[in-house]
Amino acid sequence: MKTKQDDVLIRIHNGYPKMSKGQKLLADYITDHYDKAVYLTAAKLGTVVGVSESTVVRFAGELGYDGYPGLQRALEDMIRIRLTALQRMEVTRSRMDEDHIVSSILQADIENIKETLEIVEENTFKEAVDTILRAKSVYILGVRSSAPLASFLGYYMNLVFDNVKLIHTNSISETFEQMLNIGPADVLIGISCPRYSKRTVKAMDFAKARGASVIAITDSDQSPIATSAECVLKAHSNMISFVDSMVGPMSLLNALVVALSMNRQGEVKENLESLERIWQEYDVYESAGEESKTFGKLLS
Repeated sequence: MKTKQDDVLIRIHNGYPKMSKGQKLLADYITDHYDKAVYLTAAKLGTVVGVSESTVVRFAGELGYDGYPGLQRALEDMIRIRLTALQRMEVTRSRMDEDHIVSSILQADIENIKETLEIVEENTFKEAVDTILRAKSVYILGVRSSAPLASFLGYYMNLVFDNVKLIHTNSISETFEQMLNIGPADVLIGISCPRYSKRTVKAMDFAKARGASVIAITDSDQSPIATSAECVLKAHSNMISFVDSMVGPMSLLNALVVALSMNRQGEVKENLESLERIWQEYDVYESAGEESKTFGKLLS
């Protein structure tokens, strides 16, 4: 788990007395304008502050980072937690081509999936699958912007298992009430991306204290919900204005559902056959035949 010493501003504060004049200019600018500095190249940051690019690179090294890219990554991690929704919208406005919003957003989502592919760990993924398969009951929790992810996972997990409990929450007390019987034979899957939900953190701590297995689906090992988790499934999520891009976590959930269903093919086949009969009996979906008939009537 990340300590306070890993916060960029803490490192700057601790190292400030020993910095050179140019490094102090950089330190002051980043402290006051970290939401802007994070998107500047080393050369551009040097120009803005009035120092050389090499001074910027040395500054990053003095803070303990692996060059300027390491400092930028640390700033990115920090602002994802610190920035308010309004600040996030303002940052996005300053860096996005308003004439090409669709292509900009779709390209950003493509990058999120690519970065998810780079950070996902196959062994941890398989461990999570095994943990879920062994569980007596599977609890799923995601609140705020992560709630749709939890609902998606709960819907498809219910096609695979008969022991899934999607936690619906309006308050922290309701969360604990629905987790009242969780125990050592169970597993809790908690989903949270920046900005992290305190409710999810507390629920995962509660499950761990009850002896349950805990799986976190989040963006990094430094996420607050990773503290209580035995398995941390990482998926990159990035801010797009005040909206959280969830394509990375969603793709990871897709993979999780597929992996689980492949381990329970017999049960899934039986469930789907039963559902098809129910859907047909209660006229849930439009059939291809009905669509053709409707289309034919329109043409006649």
